[in-house]
Amino acid sequence: MDPTTFRRIVRASAIYDLVVTAPFATPWTFALAYGHLQALNGVLGGAPLPPFAPLHVLFACLMGSLVLVWAVLRIRDPQPRFGRYDGAARFLFATWMAWALALSDTPLLWLFIVPEATWGVIQWLPMRRR
Repeated sequence: MDPTTFRRIVRASAIYDLVVTAPFATPWTFALAYGHLQALNGVLGGAPLPPFAPLHVLFACLMGSLVLVWAVLRIRDPQPRFGRYDGAARFLFATWMAWALALSDTPLLWLFIVPEATWGVIQWLPMRRR
């Protein structure tokens, strides 16, 4: 893949992150998103999601805030090396989501695992040197 295309992919993955993780950035937006995730998991045939305590919300918001900052960096400066790091992070995220899926009745996780793994693979494709 040529470097210009690769940079576009890095930027596109960052825009995806911005959209998907923005609801996880504050306790208030997370509460709204969690209700929708709960309903969607039910529609997909999953069990009700467990209630979240303030400590759980804290960790969700820390993750959301960190991913938002990382996304803004990649939107503003979509360097190939940032794409490689992001690809590695996505493999980790997909792994832990698959672990949670294996231990719970949460088909909703497939809606996160598939894009995470896909962005990870795409950002680890070989890039042509200029």
